[in-house]
Amino acid sequence: MTTVDTTANPVVPERDRWPDLAVPRGLRAGVSAMAVDVLVRRLTRRLPLAVRYPDGTVAGSPAGVPCLVLHRPGDFAARVGAAGLIGFGESYMAGDWDAPDLVGVLTVLAAHVDELVPRPLARLRRLYVAGHPAAERNSEDNTRGNIARHYDLSNDFFGLFLDETMTYSAALFTDPADDLATAQRAKIDRLLDRAGVRSGTRLLEIGTGWGELAVRAAARGARVHTVTLSSEQQAAALARVAAAGLAERVRVDLLDYRRVRGTYDAVVSVEMIEAVGYEYLDTYFATIGRVLAPGGRAAIQAITMPHERMLATRHTYTWIQKYIFPGGFLPSVRAIEESVARGTDLRVREEFSMGPQYARTLRAWRERFEDARAEIGALGFDETFVRMWRLYLAYSEAGFRSGYLDVGQFVLARA
Repeated sequence: MTTVDTTANPVVPERDRWPDLAVPRGLRAGVSAMAVDVLVRRLTRRLPLAVRYPDGTVAGSPAGVPCLVLHRPGDFAARVGAAGLIGFGESYMAGDWDAPDLVGVLTVLAAHVDELVPRPLARLRRLYVAGHPAAERNSEDNTRGNIARHYDLSNDFFGLFLDETMTYSAALFTDPADDLATAQRAKIDRLLDRAGVRSGTRLLEIGTGWGELAVRAAARGARVHTVTLSSEQQAAALARVAAAGLAERVRVDLLDYRRVRGTYDAVVSVEMIEAVGYEYLDTYFATIGRVLAPGGRAAIQAITMPHERMLATRHTYTWIQKYIFPGGFLPSVRAIEESVARGTDLRVREEFSMGPQYARTLRAWRERFEDARAEIGALGFDETFVRMWRLYLAYSEAGFRSGYLDVGQFVLARA
């Protein structure tokens, strides 16, 4: 497994490129930092986690447990004290801390997420945790910009760590010997099978990605209309479709899902629901219900979280939303079922959970990402960006390894 060198000098972000990584100063920041230091030492007594300080002292028992290495304890505490979990992520980006086993540290924290903040403070969440910026609401005016900030980074960048299918969602490993591309195709084929896609099917895909699903559906003889809000992905998907000789069967539009018109025998959407937002969940399913022909089926793949955690955090602005997925939101299985029933005449007929498959997928991406660090730098991305993405991939893998996150395929149909 790829490991991260924690002995290197801490990163110093470029001020003009990363202005939000300035260390908070002042009396209030100092008081918050002291509180964070006390909290960290308390957690090491309760969790299977150790913290090593610059002078060599260790809080907690380091034997056999993941260790968080603090390079700049004061800056770490100031950032976390000022911005909570956003500050925790920013302190990693800035090089305040590291970990020989980053996924291990994050898995412990994810598994004990309800214990990280004392209960009296947790009850006051809304008073000290930032809310979502209005500019990142997933309205039709904002959504394309939200999507562009992630998916339009560079097709070359994504190509460095994704497999040959350029599929950016959980794979389905049906055999321990499967490579990533084989597992991605197995995932796609299962969704197409469950949606009943065959020769002559009129298929709508919400969220094109880089075009692999559209190509595989068209190869079955389906007529595919696929929509995306990423101009980079649209260009790559059109090229992929043309190279496969399937341009007459596939239409790739730069279009918001809410503006889709027509009637389709099947609808497929792979991990696009996470970009919909809590307040637009009903709109998303109502759109599927509106365009799905009588007797048709929809198959969606969705990352989910526990319902109570979703309710507690749905209005919280997170590090992932600020730096990786603006406007992102993870529903619960219950939220999906209730939204489908509330806004459509469809019902969830099948559920297939595959959370551990995502942990394996993310590990593969993360290892490819580390192996491509030189190429990433050559594309113009700095070390702070690399640390940001490393944390994102490791944080996501930890979520699935701990069971805090799940991913499933859901089949929707009328009675």
